[in-house]
Amino acid sequence: MKLLGSRLRTLRESIGMSQIKLAEEIGSTQSSINRYENGQSAPPIRLMRKYADYFDVSMDYIYGRCDDPRGKLYSAKPPVAANNPELRKFIDMCFDPESPMNEKLKAALLQMLEEEST
Repeated sequence: MKLLGSRLRTLRESIGMSQIKLAEEIGSTQSSINRYENGQSAPPIRLMRKYADYFDVSMDYIYGRCDDPRGKLYSAKPPVAANNPELRKFIDMCFDPESPMNEKLKAALLQMLEEEST
């Protein structure tokens, strides 16, 4: 909670705003802002969103998950087991010219690529 409080204080002080003024802006109280900044308690999620919106920073930054105020972009990379029999079957079917599904799969893939590029 110390890092969270430090980030909240730094954001507020970076624009020279008092705790009272910030409390008015985000719908809190000065005493609550003081507790958050001193690491004595954490703001509820609705206030965290208001902090992030007010200071135009990411929640990841406020929570200390990254040091970039804009946050971190994540891309999903689910693990794919190469020995998954269904995946193997799909790949074999996609690249087997003798497969009765070959033309349908090619058409579907081309359609997905066309939709992605528009």
